[in-house]
Amino acid sequence: MARVLLYGKPGCHLCDDARAVIARVCADVGTSYDEVDITGDPALMRQYGEQIPVTFVDGAQHDFWRVDEARLRAALGPVAGA
Repeated sequence: MARVLLYGKPGCHLCDDARAVIARVCADVGTSYDEVDITGDPALMRQYGEQIPVTFVDGAQHDFWRVDEARLRAALGPVAGA
């Protein structure tokens, strides 16, 4: 199971920005992330449609609208092997 989960939708420039930060940080710390397209689930659209992208770390909501790189790194812990 991925430690980081990104809820977003196609065509969302904030989601694109968040994805880039998440991919970079996850690669640096040696962990995985997954992404959910909320447009395929009406309940997720109702819950998160106005907040996307929404980021979860270890099952808890971490950020919405923007992903702060330093905050995400801190939440994921030290770099593996460091």
